Amino acid sequence: MSRSSFAEILLARLLKWLPGLLVCALLLANALGPLTLSSLRQIDANLHDFRLRLFARETHDDRVAIVAIDEKSLAELGRWPWSRDRLAALVDALFTRHGAALVGLDVILAEPDRSSGLAVLEQMAEGPLRGDTAFARALESQRAALDHDGRLSATMQAHRVVLGFHFSSGSLAAQNGVLPTPLMPADGFRGLAQFEGYGGNLPAFQAAAAGGGFLNALVDPDGVRRRAPLLAVHADGVHGSFALVLARALLGDPPVKARFAAGGDGVLDALEMPSAGGTMRIPVGHGAEVLLPYPSRAGLTRVHSAADVLAGRVPQGALRGRVVLVGATAPGLADLHATPVAEQVAGVHAHANLLTAIIDGKVPHEPMWSSFAEAAMLLAAFLALAPLGALGLRWATLLAAAVALILVAANFAAWASSRLALPLAGPLILVATMFAWRVFYGHFLEARARRRLAALFGQYVPPELVERMSHDPARYDMRGRSAELTVLFADIRGFTALSETLPAADLALLMNEFLSDVTDVVRAHGGTLDKYVGDAVMAFWGAPLDDPAHAGHAIDAAFGMLAALPALNARFAARGWPALALGIGINTGAMVVGDLGSRHRRAYTVLGDAVNVAARLQELCGHYRLPILIGEATRHAIADRSCRRVDTVTLRGRQAPTTVYEPLSPAALQAVRVPESTVVPAG
Repeated sequence: MSRSSFAEILLARLLKWLPGLLVCALLLANALGPLTLSSLRQIDANLHDFRLRLFARETHDDRVAIVAIDEKSLAELGRWPWSRDRLAALVDALFTRHGAALVGLDVILAEPDRSSGLAVLEQMAEGPLRGDTAFARALESQRAALDHDGRLSATMQAHRVVLGFHFSSGSLAAQNGVLPTPLMPADGFRGLAQFEGYGGNLPAFQAAAAGGGFLNALVDPDGVRRRAPLLAVHADGVHGSFALVLARALLGDPPVKARFAAGGDGVLDALEMPSAGGTMRIPVGHGAEVLLPYPSRAGLTRVHSAADVLAGRVPQGALRGRVVLVGATAPGLADLHATPVAEQVAGVHAHANLLTAIIDGKVPHEPMWSSFAEAAMLLAAFLALAPLGALGLRWATLLAAAVALILVAANFAAWASSRLALPLAGPLILVATMFAWRVFYGHFLEARARRRLAALFGQYVPPELVERMSHDPARYDMRGRSAELTVLFADIRGFTALSETLPAADLALLMNEFLSDVTDVVRAHGGTLDKYVGDAVMAFWGAPLDDPAHAGHAIDAAFGMLAALPALNARFAARGWPALALGIGINTGAMVVGDLGSRHRRAYTVLGDAVNVAARLQELCGHYRLPILIGEATRHAIADRSCRRVDTVTLRGRQAPTTVYEPLSPAALQAVRVPESTVVPAG
């Protein structure tokens, strides 16, 4: 193959795979970190939303309930914030009347309650009414009733209540109230979110509570709340999220143990807490983040209005043994967020759903190794789609669809079984890109190459061979090259005498029909038609399509021509035309094949001594009165077939003698009437 041909083949193959390689490299860079494709991350987020809705829980979880500060409550009880004695009455009712096991307040109690006027009365007692003993006695007698904060503190002291607080950072960071005791020291952790400010609760409230967890969640660039950290750092301590602290309180406040990734150098892999049923393990992703497990509808956690609880309209014991979260759901209270399942969902629902997932041990998360999983999926998809360029459109479509289906099925199976959120957008985009390029390349670039190939070889090569060649058109051209091929000449014996007996019109019809039938046989056996030379047909095997068995196929074609003669002669006899007999010469050897000729006229043909030998063998068929003669090289190429040695002759134009053979078909071998010593058996 010439250097230019090799370069063309290399370029064509490079064009087939270059877009896929470039896209795969780009996606790998995004997966492994050097590059960040925000649009790809958004597609993955949208796919996560779809997956979340597809596998979302559709039944109520009776272990967790929400008491909502809703529009109904605001209408009946007045605007928020309510007085602390009303909040104390609500908490007390949840425990004493309804039997709640644990209450979480999704509100921050950072300021003292001044609604009772106690602070004003105390100022008067220290000011204008100092020394008024009657006023002092009256104030002391009413102090307990007027101390709403004290009443709420006492209520929380008597029951198990978990409070929420909020972290802040940056220019808005401030420190209000107090924080609960950290879950663990911050030493040894890497990658956790760190905050400078916080909005905590009054010291009395936090001291009376069973614990406290931060309420922060994360908002993605599209404004959707999908993720939340379970741990965060302030100063020297690590604090837990609201849902995590609630789960810990349910278990009796066991210690929280951090489990780090192997060789992760302080990168957290999971949290563990001892429980009655064994160790509760909570896997986490980067920065101790988890995905919020929203159900398909925001209201699947049972919700009761705070007004109904205080008014006694909720049946007694309806919340027995449950964890009850008290939080705002009214639109005007600014705790509504866009989520994957709805445009506005109250934050208390997110905490309730996450708590349920922690209890069940099914916390959705993107594992630490997700980037390596994505890279592996990209490489696997690329390798699986490597045959696309060699397939027709139908099979290419089926292959691309199968790869995409396997990727989606594996991704969804990981989510359904273990709540693993693995990236999917990158591999699917790679599949789509490689398939789209296959369609473009096939319908535009390859179509042009196939049309060129058909124009070059269509008149020489059978259509089915052109179709095979069209799968890799860059491999085939008409440039001259040297190759070992087998050439065949088939000639009508006694054509000169025959032509004298027929009118010119009948002779033309006879030749057209004869040449058509013989050409059909050549094509049926994978041969390349070279030319018609008067009454002779010239064909060869082994080019342009490689054919290791070219000699055998040429022999089969010769027998096919002989087998077609009886039917052809029967048609001729019906018209009063003479019967035809054939002489066929076949030889194998090195020859030049390609687009040969002058600047005026060219043809795809073969040249060489081996071609001349085949022509001479065809001429000898009449001398030996045999239909087929083959040369020595062809005999060696079909060693598995039986032949009869005919003679050793010196062909015209050659000095070296040539042994001539007659190939024997199985039928001819049975009927041979020559001495056995002249038959050369197979092998």
